[in-house]
Amino acid sequence: MPRLSDSMEEGTIVRWLVEDGAEVEVGTELVEIETDKATMPYESDVAGVVHIGAQAGDVLPVGAEIGQVLPAGETPAPAPAPAPVAAAVANGGGTALLERPETATRVKASPVARRLAAELGIDLATLVGSGPAGRVVKRDVEQAVATPEPAPEPQPVAAGGERGDTQVVELSRIQQTIARRMADAKSAMPEFTVTTDVDMDAAVALRAQLKAAAADGDPVPSYNDLVVKAAALALRAHPKANGSYRDGRFELYERINVGVAVAAEDALLVPTVFDADGRSLGAIAAETRRLAAAGREGRLTPADLSGGTFSVSNLGMFGVTQFTAVLNPPQAAILAVGALEQRAVVRDGAVVPGHRMTLTLTCDHRILYGADAAAFLADIRAALEQPLRLAL
Repeated sequence: MPRLSDSMEEGTIVRWLVEDGAEVEVGTELVEIETDKATMPYESDVAGVVHIGAQAGDVLPVGAEIGQVLPAGETPAPAPAPAPVAAAVANGGGTALLERPETATRVKASPVARRLAAELGIDLATLVGSGPAGRVVKRDVEQAVATPEPAPEPQPVAAGGERGDTQVVELSRIQQTIARRMADAKSAMPEFTVTTDVDMDAAVALRAQLKAAAADGDPVPSYNDLVVKAAALALRAHPKANGSYRDGRFELYERINVGVAVAAEDALLVPTVFDADGRSLGAIAAETRRLAAAGREGRLTPADLSGGTFSVSNLGMFGVTQFTAVLNPPQAAILAVGALEQRAVVRDGAVVPGHRMTLTLTCDHRILYGADAAAFLADIRAALEQPLRLAL
């Protein structure tokens, strides 16, 4: 099982993209794997004949063998019963995992399952493993928690119960990760928010000029692209906003990589616009459109989803005027962008229509303090209110 994201501990085989015994080249897509972030294909790094091991639906820890790619005519060794360990040796054109025999008293279990069982106080010896060769995997431990000891029979309830018929929907791996990360953010990161209204009249005029000047087929920067560039420029002047609090220290990142929240089917993904401070508005527009399309179609790669140092979440297209976004651990801050709308504003003593947009910055108070956050958000507002510098 390859490690396809920095936080991946195990993966699910969704489907094999080649038949058992098929000849493949370097770069051939072998299998679709669901990770904690996305479902993505895994390409062969060697040429040879595929010998499939794990089947669709199997959940295996990183490092466990899912199959082999061997030179033509070479027969794979029989799969041994003991659980694999994280070591590999060259095996002709592919790789084979070394195995460590289990002792008579040691239950075969994945590292993830063993750690989770210890945290929950569950005896692995009481579980029936559903993994390869009866190995206990994470889902077995989770099912044991979800299935308590038999209790007295409850009183019968009329069909449908008080709430009507109940449909239970199992979470995908991505949804499980989102739930876990959001819970971690709210429980472990002391947060606060600052909010400001932005005069967007100049930005509206600039975007109209960019739209008129764009060649056919060229992406026209959206207002969110303007926000991404404004935030990236402000991050240059506020290094702590482009960092993280980790283990009692500040980590300040050299590159400014802005994550842009994308709503995919039943999931929320945050692909990354790398080096956003050095990109033109046109380049940012092209990249955000590529990432959004890939997210909706399930084609985001691990590289697309990694490396973010700051995030932008925009619900303005849904008519939401203001909201508070949840931090994306371990990032120090996330910017929530509301709808651009016309409002009655006072200018030179007269009430006139004006374009306004509300920005709300959520911050990790361990690294960003109130004055820091206010100054950072003020720089974003200034860049949007005087947007010519964004187009340079």
